[in-house]
Parts: sequence; structure tokens; C-alpha cells
Amino acid sequence: MLSHKQIWTAIDALAGRYGMSPSGLARKSGLDATTFNPSKRIADDGKKRWPSTESVSKVLAATGASLEEFVSLIVPKAKQAAQTRAVPLIGLAKAGGQGYFDDAGLPAGTGWDQIKLPTIDEDGAYALEVSGESMMPLYRAGDILVLSPHAQVRKGDRVVVRTRSGEVLAKILAKKSGKKVELHSLNPAYPPRTLDTDEIESMHRIVWVKQ
Repeated sequence: MLSHKQIWTAIDALAGRYGMSPSGLARKSGLDATTFNPSKRIADDGKKRWPSTESVSKVLAATGASLEEFVSLIVPKAKQAAQTRAVPLIGLAKAGGQGYFDDAGLPAGTGWDQIKLPTIDEDGAYALEVSGESMMPLYRAGDILVLSPHAQVRKGDRVVVRTRSGEVLAKILAKKSGKKVELHSLNPAYPPRTLDTDEIESMHRIVWVKQ
């Protein structure tokens, strides 16, 4: 059973994960800046106030976090530990090399490490370790991005794209047509990229982040 404290702790943790205060998260989500303030969590009569499902939905849309990521912040650590699963792990820069993925875009070869992560329940999921600064301020060197080869990719999703020339790009999917894909950078210092679809080897959605 979920507790009032667990839900609010998860919202605070999600705000911190994406570099915001609870009030900053509320503003980014299109809500009143005081929506997530601690003073709003208990009514004057002592009754507990819970965040609405609409508020949570807006938070996920604003941050790009998946429902699975949010749930992972709710589940107690002891329970998370019991639900860990090993997935293949490789450095982001190294992932552009040959022999690390098969023709279906799934991890292959012997160059992978293993990492145990909670809430991962999908065959084919794999993890990339961030290096460099191109994904700051959201993702920093050492963060682990978990990708799903099978999850549907939609506009606004955070994705990792591998090109046929060996580039590995962590971006936001801005537009997608039959011939072109437009990718926006997480770091505003890096310009958007437009790729022909036949340049793309794979494009997988980021479904969970370990920071």
C-alpha cells in the first residue's frame, strides 16, 4: 500500500533528479508554483492532501520521466533491492563501435559489463553510461541510462540514436516523418540535428535513469 509520505518523497526526488526544487517542478509542469510546497501537503484540519493523477501526469510530461522511473522512486529501497535485474552495460561513447549490437539493435558480443537495476522487467533492455557534457544539465558523466529497444518512441521522448556511421546521440525526439528525424539536444549549447531515416541504425527510448 502506498503512503502519503512515499508519494510526496517521490515527487521531491524527481524534482531533485532533474535539477529543480518542488516549486520549480510545479512551474515547469504548468501548475501553480505552490502546488508541491510542503505546506500544501497537510490541510488546516490535519487531513492529508495527495497529488492528483493529473498533476503527476503533467510532471512526467514536463520532465520526460517515465511512469516506471516515478514508481521506482516510490518503492522502498529494500523492496527495490529484491526486484533488481541485471542488464548489459557499456559506455555511451563506446557504443558506436562495431560488434556491440546485432542486426535488431539488441546488445551483442562480449564487450558488455553487467549492472543490477530495479524495476527493469524487459528482455533486451540495456544500459549506457554517460560520458562528457553534451547531456547536461539533465544527465551527467557517470549517470546510467536504461534503454528499451521495444518501447514505442513518440515525439518528446528522450532517446538514444545510433547512426550507421557510428555516432551515438542522446537527444529529444522533436519530429519524425517517413524520411526525416529531427532531434533536439538536452544541452542548449548543442544545436538540433536532422537525420535522414536511412542514416539511423537504431533509436531506443530512455526508460529509466540511475544518477
